[in-house]
Amino acid sequence: MEQITIHNLPFKPFVTSDKIAKTNAFLAKRIAEDLGPDEEPVFVGILNGSFMFVSDFIRNYPHPCHVSFVKLSSYKSLDSTGVIKKLIGINEDLTNKTVIILEDIIDTGTTLEEIYRIFNEQNLKQLKIATLFFKPEAYKKELPIDYVGLEIEDKFIVGYGLDFDGLGRNLPDVYQIDK
Repeated sequence: MEQITIHNLPFKPFVTSDKIAKTNAFLAKRIAEDLGPDEEPVFVGILNGSFMFVSDFIRNYPHPCHVSFVKLSSYKSLDSTGVIKKLIGINEDLTNKTVIILEDIIDTGTTLEEIYRIFNEQNLKQLKIATLFFKPEAYKKELPIDYVGLEIEDKFIVGYGLDFDGLGRNLPDVYQIDK
């Protein structure tokens, strides 16, 4: 991995695709053990950033499950706007189902708060949150996060589905801003 430039800003290598793959396998195994083989969870990815994470996670999940997506957005450039825009929702009945939210990254918790609001209106059996990356220094909420892949420092990252103004999602590794 070498340093890259996106929109004239430097990004240094941060997390390799191998480490991401191991983290995905770990999370899928842990959730499968917690739920057991008889539970059929609905995994909900938060678009756009989580699409790669969800895809790889699901390939590692050993039991029957369902997959859906919701699109929420709060970022503009490098900063969270603090305003959530719900763009695409779930159209299936989730009554008495276990829903596991698959987030690419949780930082301030603003998106997570909206997720809780949306899904608490459903009549769920249980709601759990899993995130590939978590920034504990940036987290401003008191909502539970059930599964954390990697805790990282509060610096902007790109790659593996995460973007910087639309670029970088296709990178198999994750890069951190170098400033």
